[in-house]
Amino acid sequence: MTYCVGMVLDAGLVLMSDTRTNSGVDNISVFRKMFTWQVPGERIISVMTAGNLATTQAVISRLEERSKAPEERQNSLLELPTMFQVAVEIGRLLREIVTETQSDNGERGQGRFTASIILAGQIRGMEPRLFMIYPEGNFIEASFDTPFFQIGETKYGRPILIRGYERSMSFEDAVKLLMVSFDSTLKANLSVGMPLDLMVIERDAFVPLHERRIEHNDPYFSAISDKWGEALRAAFHSLPDYTLGG
Repeated sequence: MTYCVGMVLDAGLVLMSDTRTNSGVDNISVFRKMFTWQVPGERIISVMTAGNLATTQAVISRLEERSKAPEERQNSLLELPTMFQVAVEIGRLLREIVTETQSDNGERGQGRFTASIILAGQIRGMEPRLFMIYPEGNFIEASFDTPFFQIGETKYGRPILIRGYERSMSFEDAVKLLMVSFDSTLKANLSVGMPLDLMVIERDAFVPLHERRIEHNDPYFSAISDKWGEALRAAFHSLPDYTLGG
């Protein structure tokens, strides 16, 4: 399983993903799920992936090839003129790979090779944009009503985001909020695991403002986890008591 979140702020974009993949409790591996392409001063594009690992790796490999092969430059993420067209091309590629894989595997492949992608980035002269791309190749864009997207194991971390998110919040507060969301997910589902990858993209910068991998023993993440647990217990005990009978 996977957990990835992309978030739009007034100041830019914040992305976080886990790195765990598993085929049962005895077959757990670490694979990167966040990938970035950039032309400093002109564009930055990042994707996060969830779903069948072979499918997502095929998508990323083809995108990488297009950015290097001269004959593929017209479909490269580094050449497409808008983020909308980037979303269209990634959606088309994802649908193509899912369809090919399912056809090769017949009925056994139906539903087994699907994947979802969060696309985030900015091209010079345009707004930072965030998209959710589905296995069928269609997509939706983040808005004021839907300012963040999640893929993978979404249900445990979503209540934290809904209650804590503000579009005007600082990058620092956004990272803190994402860490609480991921901590809640990690505590509830063993199929989501560390290390975590974090990227902060400032509006009109076109290079990552902040990028790091959060390991198992990261002192800040550990402090967030401990303090959040203590705060929840304190909040629970501060609630009005319930009286049995009478």
